[in-house]
Amino acid sequence: MIVYFAAAACAVGVVIVASRLVRRARGSVDDAGPDGPTSSHTGGMLSALFLLAFAIAIVVPWTTSDSARSNTYTESQAVAEAYWAAERLPAADSRRVQDQLIAYVELVRGPEWRLMRNGRLSARGWADLDRLRREVIAVQAGTDEAKDARSAVLDHLGEVSAARRQRAMDARTTPPAGLLGVTLVTGLVVLLLPFLAGARPRGMALVPLSLMAALLAAGAYLTVDISHVFAGALAVGPEAFTGLHDDLQRIAGGG
Repeated sequence: MIVYFAAAACAVGVVIVASRLVRRARGSVDDAGPDGPTSSHTGGMLSALFLLAFAIAIVVPWTTSDSARSNTYTESQAVAEAYWAAERLPAADSRRVQDQLIAYVELVRGPEWRLMRNGRLSARGWADLDRLRREVIAVQAGTDEAKDARSAVLDHLGEVSAARRQRAMDARTTPPAGLLGVTLVTGLVVLLLPFLAGARPRGMALVPLSLMAALLAAGAYLTVDISHVFAGALAVGPEAFTGLHDDLQRIAGGG
């Protein structure tokens, strides 16, 4: 952060030195008007900088949200495959494993999903998944079919764990704080630039300025609102696990 402030201070110093050198040069003219070349150049560059930062602040969360949503379906599919693979285990083990898979889905789509809005997953989810893997490893497989089933369940549980770790990373992922800061600051400067340049808008000139201010404020709020994958306007919901829970309940009931 200190490096950024140092770079900004150096840039300001360059402007001050350049203004003093140009002032001594022949043919230079004072530029104090709000519609002069300095204001026009500055306004154009600030607008471009704001648009660049705003575009990045929108695209990055949007891309992250799409990836996180896809990962929830990957995880839910792995749970479904583990459920079907458990069907071939010995009867008592099969029922116990399937019940625990349903309990895991209920945990994820309920309490854990609310925790993810704050960027974390539940410790119980990790513990339940680890305990389930240990129980499957301990299953006494007396036939080749049972051994194959046990291996298949363990493979799918490994896929669940991998997708869960990715979901934990997604829950903690946000755009760089500096990017949001640049977006908000440049938006504010673009809004205040006419006043800083010495203009005094009156009458109908206030209409487009007010409209721009409203849109800038809405855009700035949007960048903050979508900065978290599991909260805000682009929040990824538990639809994948809700649909899976209904399917598992139907399968358990013989449907």
